Parts: sequence; structure tokens; C-alpha cells
Amino acid sequence: MQDQLQKQRTFALIGHGGTGKTSVAEMLLFNSGSITRLGKIDEGTTSLDYEPEEIKRRGSIQPAFAQFAWKKNLNFLIDTPGDNNFIGDLPYLLQGADNVVLVIDAIDGVKPLTKKIWSESAKAGLPAMVFINKMDRERANFQMAYQGLSEVLGIKPVLLFMPIGSETNFSGVVDVLAEKAYAFDDKGELKPIDMPADLADEVTAAREIAVENIAESSEELMEKYLEEGALTEEEMAVGLRAGVLSRALVPVCAGAAMLNKGGVPLLDIMQNYMTSPLEHAAWLDADGNERASSPDAPFAAFVFKTIADPFAGQLSVMRVLSGVLAPDASVLNASKDEKEKIGQILFLEGKKQNPCKQEVGPGAVVAVAKLKNTTTGDTLCAEKSPFVLPKPKLSPGIISYALAAAEKGDEDKVFAAVQKLLEEDINLRLERNDETGDMLLTGMGQLHIELAVEKVKRRYKTNIVLKTPKIPYRETIKGKAQVQGRHKKQSGGRGQFGDCWIRMEPNKRGGGYEFLDEIVGGSIPRNYIPAVDKGVQEAAARGFLAGYPMVDFKVAVYDGSFHTVDSSEMAFKIAGSLAFKKAVEMCNPILLEPIMLAAVFIPDEFMGDVIGDLSSRRGRVLGSDSIGGITEVKAHVPMAEMMKYAPDLRSMTGGQGTFTMEFAHYEECPPNVTEQVIADSKKEEE
Repeated sequence: MQDQLQKQRTFALIGHGGTGKTSVAEMLLFNSGSITRLGKIDEGTTSLDYEPEEIKRRGSIQPAFAQFAWKKNLNFLIDTPGDNNFIGDLPYLLQGADNVVLVIDAIDGVKPLTKKIWSESAKAGLPAMVFINKMDRERANFQMAYQGLSEVLGIKPVLLFMPIGSETNFSGVVDVLAEKAYAFDDKGELKPIDMPADLADEVTAAREIAVENIAESSEELMEKYLEEGALTEEEMAVGLRAGVLSRALVPVCAGAAMLNKGGVPLLDIMQNYMTSPLEHAAWLDADGNERASSPDAPFAAFVFKTIADPFAGQLSVMRVLSGVLAPDASVLNASKDEKEKIGQILFLEGKKQNPCKQEVGPGAVVAVAKLKNTTTGDTLCAEKSPFVLPKPKLSPGIISYALAAAEKGDEDKVFAAVQKLLEEDINLRLERNDETGDMLLTGMGQLHIELAVEKVKRRYKTNIVLKTPKIPYRETIKGKAQVQGRHKKQSGGRGQFGDCWIRMEPNKRGGGYEFLDEIVGGSIPRNYIPAVDKGVQEAAARGFLAGYPMVDFKVAVYDGSFHTVDSSEMAFKIAGSLAFKKAVEMCNPILLEPIMLAAVFIPDEFMGDVIGDLSSRRGRVLGSDSIGGITEVKAHVPMAEMMKYAPDLRSMTGGQGTFTMEFAHYEECPPNVTEQVIADSKKEEE
């Protein structure tokens, strides 16, 4: 098994949406002989985009998996989505890979989202290579795309295969290190040709840069290169591989996946220079304990994706971290301390599941059906050697929508149906908001939420209506007041009597609610004072202006009176509530709105438009930072103004802008906003 694993490759295709990652995957499967026909995204015939929602929108919305052999060596492929709505679980997917292939296209080059995705692969510490796709398309510009790798992403690219021609004239590639030219035949295979005269000088210059970069990967090679001015073919191969393993060097090739041009060079680079699972650094648990990526170590596997299959039920997709996994094995779910029975092991190829009858070792990406207690993020291991791989940190959701049943009385059915989807999409969060009464679904963007609801409707025949959620406004006060709250009721027999004097004043912003007991001399018995506090709190929760909770204020009860027979906790609770309402009227109540910290990433040319738009949303720009043609703008913006920002930003930047946001603080609402919120609140009550 050791020799087999040394030549095995497990890799993830990453990149922003529209670069053609799924087409690249299709090209690799076709060249390896796993599929006999090259599918097309536009026709909905690719192996890896098979969900109806993916075929409809012509793009990936979830990861897909495949395994194939290249030159008799096993490869495991993870095709990741590139739309900002669907990349939230990328840190989990990268735990399944030993390498990444960054796919960019020769038309748009490096985009803001490319930078974000690349940074995730850097955090994971995975060796990488780059495939510059779509060289056959109109406006293809290889040099622009290639320069962006170093100028924007800050990587040291090593050009191994340079394109010959572009657009309709894209006809072949040049092996830069060997200085040999090849043309693509009708099947996408390479046939030797003479070096094009107009490329000779460019190839020589590119080779010199590549050899210099390779020499820098080790002191020994650098010394030899400085002394002799050249490296042997074997030395270049060893130096390049060492540079790739340390992430110091990134091999680059070019092609056109839809035409099956460039698949063979890509596969050869992967085989010759990328890492095997045996070279993966030791896995660490939360306490720093190591688990070697070796077939001789105790078994451990990380479940990085869950798929709901209509026939097989729940599929747990896992990467074997160490040891070997055999069919019908008994293992421990160390994350939950529960035993699991493995049953059949499956190799995935899109929606197809192929039974695997032999044991698999480190780096294998396999699926197992119907595990009872296992969910995404769990670690399975040998019962006698527990090991838990820490779960990667996920980005917070950036947008929420309120879910409602299309028919009254179906609310529980809706909640249960969406809950099932959460098992396979860890970036969705479902919760009931006690304050607003909304059933909130939070995700990575509007499209993420909409397609999740579409999927639920299709699978579980549940009609759901999406609504913009209510904004969690707050109320507070700016003034001070001293008032009496008196509750007296006589209706025959024992009456009700409670009497308290309170002083109400603002607390610092974020200071919450404070209650002070300043009673002296027993004007109110001690056992009734908590009732006053409770009456104030219950009234504050109902608000005063528009029904939103009152926050950041202090109340001191300093005097009052009681009746030995008629006083009770209920009477003083009502007295406290009455005192609160009278005091608020005299304390200049105001409405507070939640302010979000938004970080917007856009190409430099859109900075003016984006800043102007944020200002029109009552935003306060905190600053901007530009690196390599991509600007990050940070701003404080009211939540109410950001509810529909995602589609607006997409429209404003031609789909190139991305953003994140998180709650920052509360601020006083402008008078016109306050008036509108109060008016809306009164309408709801009618």
C-alpha cells in the first residue's frame, strides 16, 4: 500500500464562480477514461453538476466528488463551488484534500473572490498549482491572468506550459522547461511541433525565470545555479517538487477545458510535482496530539460533507486521515463518543456511487451510508485509539430571511423540512426569534437562501414563503424622572395595594438594565422589592414607542408604602410596571437601530460607486485598503439598509463584489426612521 499511496493524489479544484472548475473536472475524468463523453455545463450534461438547481442555473451550488486513475495511479477529486453564496464550507472541504488546483480564467483573471478563496487554501497549508482556463474565449489574455497571480495573490508562479495563441487561435502549449512545443489534436492529446518563431524569445525568458525560482527552493541548488548558470532536468524536477511541497512555488499551465485542451499537462503536473497523502503533515487534535498520515497509524477519518441521497439516504463523505478503512468495520465516533458500523464503502462520481470492496488508506475520499449519529465535522476512529480533529472555523452568515408557511398551520412542517437540510448544508442556520416571532433562516447570501428553500420545496413538497425579517430595534431613554407607581384595587374582600417611588435614568450604551434597592426604614418590605423589579422588566420588554425592548437604563426604588393585608407581590409588580410607563414618558424615549460592520471587496474601479452607495444607505465609511487592484472598504451601516445589499452589490460590480458583515453596536435612529418604524408598528397592531 505504501507504494500505491506515494503515487496517489487527492486534490480540490478551487476558484471563483464562472472559471470553469466543473468543466476542468469533466476534462480530467474524460482524459482518464472515467467518462466516455465530455459533458457541457450549458447543456446540463456534466457528471458533477447533477442537482436540478445546478442544471437550472448552470453552475455548482454544492461540492462534488470523483475518483479516477491516471497512469494507473489513483486520484481523488473534490470540485468546490465558486459562488460567494456557496463557499462557506470551503475550510471543511479543504480538510479532505492534500493539494489544490486554483482555476482562474484568461478573461477576468484574478478577482476579489479569488483572493478570498486563495487565502483559505493558504490557511489550510495546501500545496497548489494553477490552471488558467478559457484560453479559447474572446478577450482571453494569458499575460494579464498570469501577472495577477504574483501581483494580487502574492504567489511565486512557475510557468510550466505556455499557451500557443489565444481565442480562436489557441492551438497548443509550450513545455517551458524542456523548450518543446506541442499542438492539440482532435482528442486533446499533444503532438510535437516546431517551436513557433514568435514565441522563442518569450519561452527563453520564461524558462530563465522558472529555473531561477526553482533554484531558490534550496541552498544547494542555488549555489550550483550561481556557479554553473544551469540545472539538470532531474535537479529542476527535485527543486520544483520541494518548492511546491513548501508552498514556495506554484506551477502554472493553461488550457481550454470545454475543448479538452490542457488536461494531459495538468494531470502530468499533478502526478509529477504535487503531494501524496504520505507527505501530509501530521494531523493535530485540540491538545496538540499528533496522528501521522500513514497507513500504519491507527484509523481516523474526518467527515467533511453530508449528502442527502434520495435512494441511499444520508451519505457521510469522509477523508481517511490515517490507518485503513475496510468495509463492515466497527468504529468510534470520537466527537460524540458513539459507536458506528461502517457497512459498505462507496466511491462517488457525481451522483453515481460505486461500491469499493477493498480497504482504503490515507487520502481516500469515500462515502458511507446511514451512519446513525454522525454529522459533518465528526471524526471517526479506531475504538482503542480515540482522535478528534478540530472543526474548522466557519464564516458567519451574512443575511437572514423570515420563513413562513404558505398555508396557515404548516409552520411546524416547514421548520422540520428545513431542519433536514441543515444536516447537509452547515452554512445554514435556522432559529426562532422569540422577540420578533420570526422563523429565521440565515445563510451566506440571498441566492443561498433562495436555492435552499427551492430544494426544500422540491424534496419535501413543502410550500414556503420568504420574507424580509424584522429588524431587532431597541428602545432607550435620554432623560431622567422620578415618579410614583401606585396600584390600588378594592372589589370586596381582600384588595390589592402596591405603592412605589422610582428614579429612572439612562445607563451607558451597552450597559443594559440595572436595578437599585434604595429603600430605607422599611417603607416597602424586602420581600416585595423584587416584585417591583420584575414589573419594571416585564414592561421594558414590551417597549414604549414601537414595542421593542427597552435597554440601557437604571431604575432605583427609593420609597413607597404598603398595606399589611392588601399588599402582595402581584400588586407591587403592577405598581412597578405603572411606574415604568409614567417614567418613560418623561425621560425622552428614543429608538435604537442595529449597526453592522460591513467589509466590501471590489475591483479598484468600483470604489467610488460602492462608497457612494454605502453613504446613501446612511453608512459611515471607516476606511479603505487597496492591494493588487482589489479594494477593501469598511463601513458602519444600519442593518435595515443592508437587508438587500447582496443583489445590489452584484449588480453594481458586474458580479465581482463580495462582502461580509457582522453586528457592531446600536445607535440612535434618525427622527424620520423612528417615525416610520412607529407607524409600521401601529399598522401591525391594527
